[in-house]
This record gives sequence, C-alpha cells and structure tokens, in this order.
Amino acid sequence: MSEDTIRLVTIGRILRRRWRLLAVLAVVGALVGYGSSVLVFPPRYTASASVLLPGLWEERELLTQVDIATSSAVVDRAAATLGWKGVSGVELRDQVSAKAADGNIIKISGTADSPERAQRLSDQVAQQFVTFAARIAGGSADSEVATGTEALRKKVAETNRRITDLANAADPGQTVESVQARTELEKLRTELQDAMKKLEEADPATNKASMVVMGPAPRPTGAAAPTRMQLIVGGALLFFLLAVIGHLAAARVSRRLRTEPEIAAALGSALLGTVDVPGERRALRPESPGPRARIRRLLGVDTRWDIPTPQRSGDEADRRIRYRRVCARLREQLPTPRRLLVVVPEGDEVARRAAGQLVAEAKGDPLLRVVEVSVDRPIVPDRGTESGALVVLSAGSWTAEELAGIAEACADGRHDVVGIVVAGMVRTGPTRTADRPLDDATLTFAVRGHATGGSA
Repeated sequence: MSEDTIRLVTIGRILRRRWRLLAVLAVVGALVGYGSSVLVFPPRYTASASVLLPGLWEERELLTQVDIATSSAVVDRAAATLGWKGVSGVELRDQVSAKAADGNIIKISGTADSPERAQRLSDQVAQQFVTFAARIAGGSADSEVATGTEALRKKVAETNRRITDLANAADPGQTVESVQARTELEKLRTELQDAMKKLEEADPATNKASMVVMGPAPRPTGAAAPTRMQLIVGGALLFFLLAVIGHLAAARVSRRLRTEPEIAAALGSALLGTVDVPGERRALRPESPGPRARIRRLLGVDTRWDIPTPQRSGDEADRRIRYRRVCARLREQLPTPRRLLVVVPEGDEVARRAAGQLVAEAKGDPLLRVVEVSVDRPIVPDRGTESGALVVLSAGSWTAEELAGIAEACADGRHDVVGIVVAGMVRTGPTRTADRPLDDATLTFAVRGHATGGSA
C-alpha cells in the first residue's frame, strides 16, 4: 500500500470495512457542527431595505452614498433611536452593510439574532440615512434658511417690477440722459436674473429630488449563512473526509513488509514456502478481553482494513500439499532428531492457525513446538533439544524492525532461524470429490519431487 497508487477500490475497501467507525465519526462531526452553531455561530438573520435616489447619479456619487449609509453618523443615530440594551453604534456598525444596485437603488442590510430585530435595524438605518443625506444636501435646512431663500426670491421679483416702473417713468424722449438711464436699468435687470439663475442651479433640490425609502424591509424567513443545518452537515462531512484521508495517509506511510523477499531479508533466513489458511472472520479478530477490546470490535477497528480481499484457493487437499511440502523441506535439512521451535508473532491469528496445521501435517517428524512471541518485547525460550527455530507469520502485518527483534530474540535463546513460512488468508474452494483420491503415497511423491524447489 505504501507504494501503490490510491485507487477507488482502496476507498471502497475503507468504506466497506470501516463503515461503523466512519458513521460514528460523522455523528461526532455533526454534534461538533451543532455545538458550533450554538456557541460560536448562533443563527443570524438579515433583512434589506431599499432606498431610491431619483435623478441622474454618477457611479462615484453612488459609492459616496453607500459610504454615508454605513458611516458612524448614520449608524450611531440608528442605535440611539432603537435603544437596544447593551448594543452600541460600534457593535451595530459590524452588522450593517450597504451596496449600490441597478436603477440608482441602495440596499441597506441589517443582521441580527432574530428576524424582527433585523427588520427594525435595516428600516431604521435606511430612515436615518435618508435624513442625514438630505441634511447634507440642504434638503432639510432649518426654517430660517428656507424663509430667507423665499424672501430673497420675493425681493428680486419686487426689484424687477420697480425697474420696470422706473423704465416706464423715465423721460420718453431720446435725450442722452434718458437713454443711459434705461440702459442701466436693463443691465441691472439682467444681472438680477443671472444671479437668481445661478442661485437656483446651486440648490441641490432643483437638480435631484429627495431620497425615498421604498417601503419597510421584508422580514427574513430563514437564517443567514452559515445556517445551523449547514454547520451540522459540514461538520459531519468534514469528519468523514478526515477519517478517510487519515486511513489513506496511514496506509501510505505504513512500513509493514508485504513481499516474501523483504520478510526473508528482515529475519535473515530463507523462505521455505507459503501456506494457505481458509478465510474466517474470527481469524482476523484478535481475542483480547476487556472493554476497550469490545469497543474496538463494535467499531470494527479490531481488524485490518488494508489487507487485500483473499483470493480463491483450491480444495483442502491442495492446501494440505503445501503444508506437507514445507515439512518435507524441513526433514531434508534438519539433522536427527528433528525438533524445531515454531515461533509465531503474538496476535497473528492467521500465522497461529497455519502453525497448528503445520504441526498436524508433520505428525511428529519433525517434532514441532509452537510458541507465541510478543513483538514489543520478544522473548524466545532457551534452546533445549531443538535444532533451531521456524518462524511462521502472515505478510503485511509486521515491520522490518519487529521482525529483526524476533530474529534477535531467537539468537539470544541460541536458536538458529532455519526457515520462514508465510501464511496467507484465502477463500475456500470446492472440496475434492470422491472420484479424485489422493493417497499418502502420491502426496509423499509430490513432496519429495519438489522438496528443493521454490515457494510452494
């Protein structure tokens, strides 16, 4: 796995063999998302009010109005009007936003912890914005200014009438004095008209009508993102993906030996053969007592997920041939009396079953004694009448350091590792029928003929 490309079949194997753990982690992620929605991201609601700006407005002018709508002058007045306990204008400033839309419309949005408060906030900010903008533009000047402007217009109109009267009352003759008087009066009339024209052009109210709030903000029916449901689903999905990625990362950095040459090099001995163990679910589950073991079995983490699906093998007679060939090779290379210590790593259920089958097939020649050795602190019994040690293990379960520790433990007990047997899990095939007898003589001949060959 450490050197293989991650494929869909690998992810499918994780989902198939770790679905209980993934389901539990997804539930935990959903609970974390729910807790975040309560403590960190409580539900928030957003309401928007629209303000219409009649007339012709340039883009930069609209942007200026957007800045005014979210300014402290507007938000502070809205906060004072609302009078919410413990909520100041500084806090509201983070809950108010504005943007320019098409058609000279500015949308002012307010966010609060309830739909009613969000609606009130956006409406109040919109109203304060219209009032403040009108005050800046001069549309809401005080009564004295308004009265002075109107009085000035009346004064100019009266002056125009007086000029007309003076022009009519002047000497109708063509004297130089009368012509100069009428000319001066017309010049004065023109200057007054120009002054009033400039005054009207300078008044913003003559160019742009007052801003209008386009009705109250609609009350929001749903919470703003991220909603509680989004946080729950996101937490479950995040924990699920992290669990899958964690499995893939652990498999990529795994240092367990999977090939026979690597295992033989780690133990410093030769491979005598490979044997098959019929696949049983309990064979992959270590028998460990205690509540932790029960929890591991409940979550399905007591078995390896990265072990490939067992391949289909022959019938029982074919599997027995492999064991007998290993026994034949041992008899050829061991001196008389043939006694061996069979070393099995503790927790390797497949290897333990293979060692038991190997003892049964040996029938006392050679005489095999099985011992299980802890890989954490391996201790092998001291050498007695045995001629060496035979290591039986399954592939893909142990690292080079663990196997080297077993080899050192055998050396400390004065046992030479005479060979290695690798056991693999297989699916059982159909049993041999009665019309295909296989007697011991045929088996012995087959074993003797392949005794010096490679892996069985």
